[in-house]
Amino acid sequence: MSGREERNILLVGVGGQGTILTSKILSQGLVDLGYDVKMSEIHGMAQRGGSVSTQIKYGRKIYAPNIGPGEADLLVAFEKAEALRWFPWLRKGGILVLDPREIYPVPVLTGAATYPENVVESLSAVVENLRVAPAAKVANELGSPRSQNMVLLGALVSLLGLEGAAWKDLVARFVPPKARDVNLLAFERGAALVMR
Repeated sequence: MSGREERNILLVGVGGQGTILTSKILSQGLVDLGYDVKMSEIHGMAQRGGSVSTQIKYGRKIYAPNIGPGEADLLVAFEKAEALRWFPWLRKGGILVLDPREIYPVPVLTGAATYPENVVESLSAVVENLRVAPAAKVANELGSPRSQNMVLLGALVSLLGLEGAAWKDLVARFVPPKARDVNLLAFERGAALVMR
């Protein structure tokens, strides 16, 4: 834990990307590693592609899961516009892991709003620890776009040095049996993913 008593992780995306499932597996793995863990989830308009976020705090003793602006040690964005929306929650010196995937919300699709341009470039200018993780691209290469979340989970486990838990067993336990093999492969590909 590098001298700190707790770590704060914020995972953000849109409905249907599996952010909550990823958070549940990550939280259980952290418990298995001996940490006290608290998790909170906000669904928003998840069923309609709205914003979804989960907050995870872990450490020796955690009393509440809430993460405020400027408090996230790690911000994981499953979609790049969500990274822009949630950037203020990242602490100075924190790590932003961003999948450059674009998902257009209804206002953009109807022409009532425009999708933000140059998101990665804009964030690169203000975040010193930005990691681009093309998880959706990897999941598509595996023929399973829905496994984007397991690619990101594997990348997070590797990035945080949390390899000690039985992550593959957890993935197998939490995902549907028919999707088990591809999700395990997605996790492995994520763990080996080199993020720039």
